[in-house]
Amino acid sequence: MKPAPFEYHAPERVEEVLDLLAAHGDEAKPLAGGQSLVPMLALRLTRFPHLVDLNRVAALAGVTRDDGPLVIGAMTRQADVEGDGAVAAAAPLLARATPLIGHFQIRNRGTVGGSIAHADPAAEYPAVALALDAEVEIAAKGGTRRLAARDLFVGTWTTALEPDELLVSMRLPVWGDGSGFAVEEVARREGDFALAGVACAVRVDGGGRVERAGLGLFGVGPTPVRAEAAEASLVGEPTDGVDPTEVGRLATNGLDPPSDVHASGAYRIRVTGHLVEQAVRRALGEARGG
Repeated sequence: MKPAPFEYHAPERVEEVLDLLAAHGDEAKPLAGGQSLVPMLALRLTRFPHLVDLNRVAALAGVTRDDGPLVIGAMTRQADVEGDGAVAAAAPLLARATPLIGHFQIRNRGTVGGSIAHADPAAEYPAVALALDAEVEIAAKGGTRRLAARDLFVGTWTTALEPDELLVSMRLPVWGDGSGFAVEEVARREGDFALAGVACAVRVDGGGRVERAGLGLFGVGPTPVRAEAAEASLVGEPTDGVDPTEVGRLATNGLDPPSDVHASGAYRIRVTGHLVEQAVRRALGEARGG
């Protein structure tokens, strides 16, 4: 099929993008890598009278870090994240999740901001953003604001962004020494969306106790899920006293994942518990070694 008719805009500055979004409201849609939006338009699962192409807006791409968080521009390609040494050093969890996204052709076009703003509950980046306590920077004609990732995702393919707002960057805290990370997922085939997955981050203090933990689950609900009870069970525990199986049980307690042609909800719960257990073991092992 072909998409419904639309007017194409190709601005070169962020200010032009914001002017277009303000003028057209919910009739306009930003176009980043197009790996999700273009197929949806072609199948007429969605339609917008105005498409605002962000690919010529150079200011939206790039990775920077001073003494604070790692800042990744919304139009930074996933392939660039995958090969960036600064990302690997400051946000290993993001670097490790990136190769799991589709195939290299997808990552060559797909963007960080596009994945976050698309808010697919089976995608890796939103879960990573939750686990790391990331923030996003959002711009509109009236100014900018920052929003915690935990407040961004409100439903399937739905975020707290207003029609006239643009996600311009993601800010990732650097967890520092004594940290460990792991990403685990199950998919039917390499490159497919995950049936279930987990992004795990832990930090261990000098006394060998867990002082910080983040667990972001994906593929198990209408949004990525922060496993707060499981995180709380980790914090304060000596690393050799953690029961990863119990952490997995707490992470899946209360989940109600969907059933579809690929997997039942019950299967997703069982798999998620195992993935959490495995991720916690690996992250703790890395934290102890680091």
